[in-house]
Amino acid sequence: MQSTFRTVIDEHYLNDPAHSIRWRKTIDFLNSSSFSSTACFKGLDIGDRTPFTASLERLFECSFENTAIDLDVESLDGLFGVVTAFEVLEHLYNPLHTLLEVKRLLKGESARLYVSMPLKKPGFLACPEHFHEMSRQSALSLFNRAGFRVVRSEEFRIRPLLFYLTGLKPLLRLLFEKVKIYELIAQ
Repeated sequence: MQSTFRTVIDEHYLNDPAHSIRWRKTIDFLNSSSFSSTACFKGLDIGDRTPFTASLERLFECSFENTAIDLDVESLDGLFGVVTAFEVLEHLYNPLHTLLEVKRLLKGESARLYVSMPLKKPGFLACPEHFHEMSRQSALSLFNRAGFRVVRSEEFRIRPLLFYLTGLKPLLRLLFEKVKIYELIAQ
């Protein structure tokens, strides 16, 4: 049975302009990392495979696996030079478990974890599929508790500019809706 809290990666999801904007801005962030010029031996993209996973493979010059387990309770396996979790942690009951699992899988002193998530916004704008929309401070506390240090981060919006002019709720999204992306290294 499909959980009502699980985002379905289907044609509707893939054609949403917000995702293409998010993916483009994510690639820009990854390209500006000194790590992105390093070819990895293997990568892990947490969540379902999407067309974006192929972009990660080209960027890091390695194959990427995807997860097909219950990330709240099950163990991950393998060793990876890079792990990505874009728009995933907010969908989990227990994101700390997943981060601890990822830390265990990272191989090499320069191995990286890249995470993006929507920042917490007022309840009337929150996505019903999200269990944890975190503030900047909450995310930093989570990363610290899991044993990661932030190398760098950025914030961006994911909607086309004209979207914000289509009504009151979209205008409020201009003020409150942002995605935060992080480059992390295990401590």
